[in-house]
Amino acid sequence: MSSQATRFDIQTVEDCTVACFLDSRILDEATIQVVGDQMYRLVDSGLLKIILDFSNVEHLSSAALGKLINMKKKVDAAGGKLRMCSIRPELKKIFDVTKLSKLFDIKKNQAKALKGF
Repeated sequence: MSSQATRFDIQTVEDCTVACFLDSRILDEATIQVVGDQMYRLVDSGLLKIILDFSNVEHLSSAALGKLINMKKKVDAAGGKLRMCSIRPELKKIFDVTKLSKLFDIKKNQAKALKGF
């Protein structure tokens, strides 16, 4: 798979954009760069209600967390809303330890993420 390949399965559910990560490991620089670019493009194309679905993700690097923080800033600056869902317990620990679970709106699953968005 080329590094420019789509890293997300993107669907519109109700009036929200649900971007489901396709990679189980977001660790190497090339992948992280493409993931970041593709996330930012969602906001740049005017989408303001975005749910990032982590169902497939098993490993994230700290650089990938940096991209997520930038994504949140970008969405906030555009007046949008960002939610995350389906984060595995071992990944959720990283969000908790780094206090990112306070920064991000994290829901248990996609249905809960869509509720009241």
